[in-house]
Amino acid sequence: MSMSVAGKARHVDEEDSQFPAYGAIEAGLGNLLFYFLVGRTTPAVVTVFSETVLDLSPSFVRFGVATALWFVLVVTAIDQLRRQLAALGVGTYDDYQLRVWSRVTPSWLQTTGYFLALIAGTAVAVITFDHAVEALISLIPVVATVDVVAFDLVELFVMVVFFLSYSAATHSLDRLVIGGVS
Repeated sequence: MSMSVAGKARHVDEEDSQFPAYGAIEAGLGNLLFYFLVGRTTPAVVTVFSETVLDLSPSFVRFGVATALWFVLVVTAIDQLRRQLAALGVGTYDDYQLRVWSRVTPSWLQTTGYFLALIAGTAVAVITFDHAVEALISLIPVVATVDVVAFDLVELFVMVVFFLSYSAATHSLDRLVIGGVS
């Protein structure tokens, strides 16, 4: 058995096997958010790239956005399949994740930390969601035209806060649910 050191393959045996592996819920909720954001931003992307920047056909731009959506879904599904198979001892999975909690931290403290992060992350994500989506939509023409003057730092900050809080909430939910199952 070899445990992971940043960048090395992780081999799992029966003693270390922890199925299901962490990450499935987090990846699913991440894909759900990505799907929603692509749906909300597609009209702005089509407008910018078909009329303003590149003069591309709107159907071609929509096809490119849909292709990106499916590509992300397929890559995430393959990654999760590899992770789950490695948890069963089939193959390896390169584990580059930094561990926030050490193995000597009591499980009640981990559970409490994840629960608090879930509550706080969800609350902040709910509060900042609409503003973050609006910021993302308004950021599309700014990035496409490289118009730094139109760049609003407050909108960018709200968007970053939303993504960080959403990430903390989904990560914590994943750890609580998968940890409770395994």
